[in-house]
Amino acid sequence: MSEIDHRRLGVDLYNATWDLLEQTDRSPEDDDEMLARAHASMYHWGRYDGVQPENMGRGHWLVSRVHAVLGQPDAAAYHAARYVTIARGGAGEPWDLAAALEASARAAGLRGDFEAADRFEAEAREVLATMHDPEDREVVEKDLATLPRRR
Repeated sequence: MSEIDHRRLGVDLYNATWDLLEQTDRSPEDDDEMLARAHASMYHWGRYDGVQPENMGRGHWLVSRVHAVLGQPDAAAYHAARYVTIARGGAGEPWDLAAALEASARAAGLRGDFEAADRFEAEAREVLATMHDPEDREVVEKDLATLPRRR
């Protein structure tokens, strides 16, 4: 059996998940494929010898986003919370915590818990205010701009 390149598979599946996330006309089968790709990406990142905790956190972020897009707030919240735990544990960059909090805000908003969503968003913005790289801030700010809001 040949050696599996888990890193390459993780990256390729991450990008393939985004291909489906960006589609506006997904079928139910596409949605199933998108979710499978996201989970598979996180799985392969976890099997890569050089894996860092932030890579697993980012995998949780992707899975959370897919569940959010599919209207599954409880699963989205679970994976967002895992990323928050990883980021609060000191893994990654400051934007990792901001992104994890954005994912938590998105999941809370989908559940209709706008008080929690507002708290997560406010904390994400506090983290963003401490960041010096405008490109890193911009990525998370764009995601925050698309959070579910009260009607």
